[in-house]
Amino acid sequence: MSERRAVYTHGHHESVLRSHRQRTANNSAAYLLPHLQPGLSLLDIGCGPGTITVDLAARIAPGVVTAVEQADDALALARAEAERQGVSNISFVTSDVHSLDFPDDTFDIVHAHQVLQHVADPVQALREMKRVCAPGGVVAARDADYAGFIWYPQLPALDRWLDLYQRAHRTNGGEPDAGRRLLSWALQAGFDDVTPTGSLWCFATEQDRQWWGGMWADRIVQSDLSRQLVDSGLATETDLQDVAAAWRDWTAAADGWLAVPHGEILCRVT
Repeated sequence: MSERRAVYTHGHHESVLRSHRQRTANNSAAYLLPHLQPGLSLLDIGCGPGTITVDLAARIAPGVVTAVEQADDALALARAEAERQGVSNISFVTSDVHSLDFPDDTFDIVHAHQVLQHVADPVQALREMKRVCAPGGVVAARDADYAGFIWYPQLPALDRWLDLYQRAHRTNGGEPDAGRRLLSWALQAGFDDVTPTGSLWCFATEQDRQWWGGMWADRIVQSDLSRQLVDSGLATETDLQDVAAAWRDWTAAADGWLAVPHGEILCRVT
């Protein structure tokens, strides 16, 4: 196992899981879907609460998805989601993406969503993803790019939120602006057949604002991120309450709009 570790900035508070459980294969892995077919084997790294995982499993059945997390408690979330949806073609394994516990050339597809931004060495992670992917297979990764977030109204406290988040993320050993770096990381990892793309999440309807803004208003004062910011001296609890209030103001704005850009890579293994 690699000794290089990054601390997962978000943690697994309910407000974080509320966000992650909205993710599906359609809204978070559309760039990969044309490459899926029944009978393939797929490794889903950093599967989180498993909502994308179970969608992928349905698309490749009777093929099998192997869902990976670094710790048992995180993996239990995905296992519970699979049981809830009655999906049986998923196996669950704890492993470190820097040193995956699988033989060479094991999987047809290796997938990671919002993972490389959180690891200590994304190039090494991609090397490992390439190693366990069979010739002719595909390594796929998608990550957000926080510096590219766009929102309106332009509330100063949300600028403060972004600055605090980026500082915490980098202090923890990750890279919050990973989306723009995926192609560079893939080339450094030795891929020579890479298709880079990008896509957006957009939150502008009243329902979307209630979900996204309400989630972040809770997350900034209740999740692991809140504790890290206060304990490190980057922010006070009053600072974070001000940020939470700004998220609620954004949520209430009839013209509120926010976009989250993502980088994507599809790497063919030769």
